[in-house]
Amino acid sequence: MSIKKRLVLSNIGMIVIPIIGFFLVEIILGYVLFVIFNREPYGADLSRFLIFRLIAMILVLIITNGLLTYYVSKSILSPIQKLSLAAKKISKDDLDFRIKSNKKDELGELTQTFESMRLKLKEAKEAQVQYEQNRQELIASISHDLKTPLTSIKGYVKGIQDGVANTPEKLERYMDTIYKTTHDMDALIDELFLYSKLDLKQLPFHFEKVDLYSFFADFIEELAFQLEKEQGTAILVANKDDSYIVEADREKLKRVVTNLIQNSLKYMDKQKEIIVHLTSDPDYVYVEIKDNGIGISKEDIPFIFESFYRTDSSRNSSTGGSGLGLSIAKKMIEAHGGEIWADGELGKGTSIYFKLKKGDIHAEDIDH
Repeated sequence: MSIKKRLVLSNIGMIVIPIIGFFLVEIILGYVLFVIFNREPYGADLSRFLIFRLIAMILVLIITNGLLTYYVSKSILSPIQKLSLAAKKISKDDLDFRIKSNKKDELGELTQTFESMRLKLKEAKEAQVQYEQNRQELIASISHDLKTPLTSIKGYVKGIQDGVANTPEKLERYMDTIYKTTHDMDALIDELFLYSKLDLKQLPFHFEKVDLYSFFADFIEELAFQLEKEQGTAILVANKDDSYIVEADREKLKRVVTNLIQNSLKYMDKQKEIIVHLTSDPDYVYVEIKDNGIGISKEDIPFIFESFYRTDSSRNSSTGGSGLGLSIAKKMIEAHGGEIWADGELGKGTSIYFKLKKGDIHAEDIDH
């Protein structure tokens, strides 16, 4: 019952109940005095009756108004006190409690809204804690991944200064190593810069209609040529009659696919094989990039798109890369309004999936 109805009924009760009480008092008191005790309805007996009736009526008014006021105020004040206590806990940053109400009135709705707000605040607090932890881990990872090549460079430079590179061949080897290390550091800094711009949503996107079938046909042709030297294969599987036109930034999409392919190639321990499978429905185009690498455990799958995440000792900085490739890919796909996820099993390869919303245009209008 709503508070408004409760107050209206309470006011009506404060009028109706005393009136009924007055009649009952009149009847009962008259019956007791004039019938049971055989008093006379005049003179001193009548005066006594009127006094008793007045006292009884006053008591009925007091009891009726007191009980109704207590009931209504308790039904309103009790939830308010709970909300006030909950608000004090929140002000002290205590979100580990629960407030609930079975009432169907406005205060019940307010309690449910307050509980929903508490849960959202708790989620936001947990997200903030996780964000801070990720930030600290990110800083630690950046420091490690920059310090390692810097230490290597310092060692080789010191070797040159101390005359260890005492032949032209050794000097050339030292210089080549220094150049390669600085090149890797430059690539890492570029990745970090790109990641930070994506994280701050400061990277511009230029969307156009892209036919993913033509896009991947060109990409796979180039990849297959590269893998041919290592007796590897790259295959595109798709139904040519389906439509694979999406809204995408072509350059950013190429960066996503390159990151995913490079990640797959790094963790292959046999003849390399990449299969790209395209499917579509009326709203989305789905892409699967499958490899025959070492695979990934089910426990690690939810975390592989986190920055600098490494599943085990075999996935470390010795494999090359910044550790940000999959995280960058995820942010770019999400910036397209799409989704990305993974599946795999140890020893049986890994599949990376993503989906993009279809573009509302005919194939003949696409500039390939």
